[in-house]
Amino acid sequence: MAPRVLLVNDDGPPGSDSPYIYGLYKHLIKDLGWEVKVVIPSSQKSWIGKSYHITEITRGKYFYPREPDGLQGETSLVPREGTNGADEWILLDGTPASCTNISLHNLYPGEIDLVISGPNFGRNTSAAFSLSSGTIGGAMCGALSRTRAIAISYGTVHRVTPTEWIEPAHLLAMRIIKHLWENWGRDARNGKVDLYTVNIPMIPQLATPDGLDTYWAFMWRNSYGRLFKALDEDQATMGVLSFKWGPDIKPLVSPDISTLPVGSDGWAFSMGCAAITPLMACFAEAESCEETDSAGKPRLLRL
Repeated sequence: MAPRVLLVNDDGPPGSDSPYIYGLYKHLIKDLGWEVKVVIPSSQKSWIGKSYHITEITRGKYFYPREPDGLQGETSLVPREGTNGADEWILLDGTPASCTNISLHNLYPGEIDLVISGPNFGRNTSAAFSLSSGTIGGAMCGALSRTRAIAISYGTVHRVTPTEWIEPAHLLAMRIIKHLWENWGRDARNGKVDLYTVNIPMIPQLATPDGLDTYWAFMWRNSYGRLFKALDEDQATMGVLSFKWGPDIKPLVSPDISTLPVGSDGWAFSMGCAAITPLMACFAEAESCEETDSAGKPRLLRL
């Protein structure tokens, strides 16, 4: 049976910062025939992880995107009559995770089978990107509400991504999403999967007859360094200690391939392949941690 889908993202409505969501939305409806609800942030919310706004009022409005690319459309504080939900999106002044939770528990309770988050405008390979990603945060929120979830990311490799690569990326994403939904958990070692994160590199091979190979991959455990720059005295206000977002991410996006663990998402991406990583909605325990003794009883720490 076709799933009822919630589509969220962290890049916001269609535009220069969010060039992929409208195309994937149309493919999900037309190619797969799936029912899709769209609830997304009203503005860019990248690098925000799985955070929520807890002191602000989250307000929303309805958005009616127009063909062919969704860049134009009308907004309204109340839903239109007679649309029956067709091409009716909701924009919330909140985070991706807020969009997911509000959708699952307030807007469409009991009506969603699968959360799809993305496609992200950029890669989400490796622990450094994944733990910071609003796209994965939106999917993780779904998993924590006991709803299957898939995060999709289209990784920018060239400074400008030709438009002719976008359609093949959508088609590959569709095949992957369909496979994951129809075979949920069967490809995982223990069958326990709460969500998947998928990374597709935006490279010329997408548009070739053979396309890209797709690998099952584990997450590359890496780290990042400086994410902010200090403002100089001329930029700071009255000498106040001030910092501006200015991450040094070159080691993350251009690593020496010889340093990448073979079989990791970072390795697959650098090899020009798509990567699928099965995840559970929890922090991984250290492998050396033994919670029970030889008799299977919880171990007591004696201080």
